[in-house]
Amino acid sequence: MTLISDAATANMMPAPTTGGTGTDSASDFDMFLTMLTAQIRNQDPLEPMDSADYAVQLATFSGVEQQVKTNDALAALAAGMNAGGLSDIAGWVGREARAPMPALFDGAPIPLELETQIGADAGELVVTDATGREVARRAVPAGAQSLDWAGVDSDGYTLPDGAYGFELVSLAEGEEIGRAVVETYGRVREVRLGEAGPMLVVEGGGEVASGAVTALREAL
Repeated sequence: MTLISDAATANMMPAPTTGGTGTDSASDFDMFLTMLTAQIRNQDPLEPMDSADYAVQLATFSGVEQQVKTNDALAALAAGMNAGGLSDIAGWVGREARAPMPALFDGAPIPLELETQIGADAGELVVTDATGREVARRAVPAGAQSLDWAGVDSDGYTLPDGAYGFELVSLAEGEEIGRAVVETYGRVREVRLGEAGPMLVVEGGGEVASGAVTALREAL
């Protein structure tokens, strides 16, 4: 008969994991059960396992089983919370959300709200296309202001329809002291669940996290 010592068995026993996925914990649980069964089956009947050691291993067995159940419960709870957050903002579909994101140009001017940083004496509006390439740059005065971007490049030529991003560069004595993405409105076409939580899909295919939205209005 093949004998398995307590020390050898201890080395073969997988240590319970404290993190990871439920699948990992379930694998540890199954392996522990297999090893414990093999140890009992192959022990020396003349020198059986000490009852105290057996009790410790049973406690470990119970701990692994509880860990699997806890991980499964936490996964189910997280899924439920995410689904709940998704249903909470489902009513945003069809409305316009404002966030630091590109705007869809379809021939009509895009209204922008700009405000340079404190300490700036001038500013520049930088426009980029969907690839991130700069297509226009224009000087703007310091302070808060409203501006309608007409969809033209730096030479005054009309740009093709598409998604365009805006950044406001703040200047002091000709030196850049900061820049910020300009918030724009976009119509929400879809709400989906992403790794970081609910995401909004806006016109043009752009995505923005729901937490980045600073205003919501009825579609114009």
